[in-house]
Amino acid sequence: MENKLSHFDGEGNAHMVDVSGKQITQRTATARGKIIVSSRILEAITNKEIEKGDVLSVARLAGIMAVKRTWEFIPLCHPLMIQKCSLDFEIEKERSAITAICQVKTEGKTGVEMEALTGVQIALLTIYDMCKALDKSMVMTDIRLEEKTGGKSGVFLNRDASGGLMDA
Repeated sequence: MENKLSHFDGEGNAHMVDVSGKQITQRTATARGKIIVSSRILEAITNKEIEKGDVLSVARLAGIMAVKRTWEFIPLCHPLMIQKCSLDFEIEKERSAITAICQVKTEGKTGVEMEALTGVQIALLTIYDMCKALDKSMVMTDIRLEEKTGGKSGVFLNRDASGGLMDA
């Protein structure tokens, strides 16, 4: 099976993919990413001592808002009716890291991978923005699509070499 980039026409010009003939299916995507912070920032976040407010609550809302507006940021994405979006955080105190996990669902003709990835990235950027006054050396890393379902290509699981889901 030949892999080709569907966002280019026969002359190599970028265009929005025509999804009008595709079947409507249940589509899901889960993405995750991590921000490495100082122990001082992690403590301030968990104790809700950041001057700008509750960092994780604001980051969650920012990520969800970004999911709904992904088509405005990524030029060739279709506007989608998002039916469910959740954005959760895992705090790893020993690694001084926060992992954002974004799950998106819809019924439609195109997938929600870009929406899930955008949600994660914007949530992490919001954490950075709210904490940068304390330390600007935070690092966002390991941002990736973890899983997607639906559509012609079916299920995709981002697995590591041992066959398990990739661990951020």
